[in-house]
Amino acid sequence: MKRGDLFRVRHPGRGDPKRARVFVIVSRQALVDSLFSTVICAPVYTRRDGLATQVDVGIEDGFKHESSIHCDALVSLPKAMMTDYVSSLRAARLRALDQALRVALALA
Repeated sequence: MKRGDLFRVRHPGRGDPKRARVFVIVSRQALVDSLFSTVICAPVYTRRDGLATQVDVGIEDGFKHESSIHCDALVSLPKAMMTDYVSSLRAARLRALDQALRVALALA
């Protein structure tokens, strides 16, 4: 498990209408590798609004259709839920994710 990995999570949480949703791990690698039981993740939605806090992903990233990572909706999920691996973000997408996170967290 590493930063930038995408996992399909079953029953991701209350209020989510989907039975499963894809999330990308955004926690720093030191936390992912630690004994800490959770990781910070950003959800992937099919809705794309073109915001600076969203990263477009698609078929080349392992998806069936065009989608986007929403960095304004970060959640902490148990590592134990991260079992259905989808793919890993390529370096260019990871850089775009870093920029979207900076904007979402007002670090830019």
